[in-house]
Amino acid sequence: MISFNEFTMQEGSPIYQQILLYIKRGVIAGTIEDGDELPSRRVLSALLGVNPNTVQKAYRLLEEEKLIESLQGSKSTMVLTVEKVAEIREELLEADAKGAVLKLKQMGVSKEEAIALINKYWENGTVAEPGE
Repeated sequence: MISFNEFTMQEGSPIYQQILLYIKRGVIAGTIEDGDELPSRRVLSALLGVNPNTVQKAYRLLEEEKLIESLQGSKSTMVLTVEKVAEIREELLEADAKGAVLKLKQMGVSKEEAIALINKYWENGTVAEPGE
């Protein structure tokens, strides 16, 4: 069963998108694998304290992306191929890289400064979340 114990809601982003991203990041990290079961829509909505329609929307989008399979009267399970995992990885890496570049440009950071920062934290190996 996929655990949502580490899931934390963020301001400014629809919850259904946060659920999608949480699952996709778990796939990339290897903590969510092919065949893993998701909590029922009702259980997850109660666990997160959100409207069941929010969870339903997230699951429907996962089904449309062919990441989960939901059969009537049974649990929803992950359906992952090597190709699908690679596709998700590329999607998330591109989105995160674009977001980071945009923020750095907005702060007036040069490409050279940005590369130096990346190298610094890459070599350091420790990167704290904002506010930590």
